[in-house]
Amino acid sequence: MSRKTIVGLAAFAALGFGATAFYWLHARGQQLPPEVASAEPPGYREAPPVEKPGSAPSAKSTAPVVRAEAKKAVPPVDTGLPLRSGEVLEYSANVSNLNNVATLKLQVAGHGNFLGKSTWHLKAFAHTENPLRMVFELDDQFDSYSDAGTLASLQYEMHLSERGQKVESVQRMSATGKEPASPEATETRVLPGTRDPLGMMQYLRNVDWTKTSEVRSPVYDGHKLYDLRAKLALRSEAVTVPAGDFTASKIAIRIFEDGVEKKDASFALYLANNAARTPVLLEAVMPFATARVELLNSK
Repeated sequence: MSRKTIVGLAAFAALGFGATAFYWLHARGQQLPPEVASAEPPGYREAPPVEKPGSAPSAKSTAPVVRAEAKKAVPPVDTGLPLRSGEVLEYSANVSNLNNVATLKLQVAGHGNFLGKSTWHLKAFAHTENPLRMVFELDDQFDSYSDAGTLASLQYEMHLSERGQKVESVQRMSATGKEPASPEATETRVLPGTRDPLGMMQYLRNVDWTKTSEVRSPVYDGHKLYDLRAKLALRSEAVTVPAGDFTASKIAIRIFEDGVEKKDASFALYLANNAARTPVLLEAVMPFATARVELLNSK
């Protein structure tokens, strides 16, 4: 199996079932290292629990500067999104005739304030599994800070570990060039409303597919800007995955670059017809491989 296959498929599922993930498929095998929480970026504040408005401040919040910032913080809004802090979705990736080549995890890490905006913090992890891991060892983590109302990307982070080589990328999204990046981040110019793959997947969950037949969105994958077009293909289809049997809506996804469709690849995302609109299955057909990314369990 080629590295292109690995880097295309694992990330497609792990990074939001959207846009350009087929360039990343990350796989790996052996004992997996513990997943270490990355530091929150400067300016991000976790939203305080609304049910405990009178609770005592933490030790960290006793500093005058932090208290002053908290007073100015934009309160998180109720977006109506089917997102819940702490949600964890775990998947297994099967490529061609090989099963469980990678494990993938999507997590809604929290809801807070970032850059003066109500924000969702989204995470994804990808690990390759044996026997593929013996050939291509991969342990990657992705972090998205996305606007709570639109899921447009505010900051996108890639913490990559592939064959022992580590790459850190922190990119602050800007449509105007007037939002300076912090010292540890790089400012990236994007179109207004651009989403990263994690935010895009969550956005697709939020679409009312009973009223909308197609959506379009610019998507930035950390390297390139693409145009994603998602269209309702089937309103109801039976889907069986390790997590169980579901009735799901099938969403066909097409990718365009510089106005030209990338016709050598096709994707289908299946969203369960339940209140959470859980992504239960991703199918990817590419010239070099086919893949199924199946839901193992949800927490």
